[in-house]
Amino acid sequence: MELKLEITLQKPPAGVDFGLQKGSGNNFEVIGIQRSGLTNLVFELHVEIKGDSEKQPLPDFKGPYVQGPLMERFIYINIGTYAGQSNSEWGRRLKIPLSGITWHMLLQHPMPVLGTTVPGTGKDGGPNCATVKPFAGWNISTASV
Repeated sequence: MELKLEITLQKPPAGVDFGLQKGSGNNFEVIGIQRSGLTNLVFELHVEIKGDSEKQPLPDFKGPYVQGPLMERFIYINIGTYAGQSNSEWGRRLKIPLSGITWHMLLQHPMPVLGTTVPGTGKDGGPNCATVKPFAGWNISTASV
């Protein structure tokens, strides 16, 4: 079963490239690169849902965008030079946790779309990076209702 995710990056600093990391280690590419401007950036992707709701308390996720060990899965958004923008002063990654997604959320709708909104600007005024804190979590998007 597949799950569609929508990540909204709220008000990132202008003029910086952002993109989803597909793959891991040295074997990855950056997909869906967007340059920030005056609006929010939205990234859409699909992940595979693994596990059995009758046997496991929480779902697991797999796929080319999924990073990290079991129960600590996440998605990377690459920023600036990490997104291929050679003239950027920024070289960062933003870690979007897949924590908080439950079987109940997935089984509530036949084709759920889960969304989250994360701050695009960090405390230093540059692009937000590292693990999103505090993380507001995932919600069922109105697109799937």
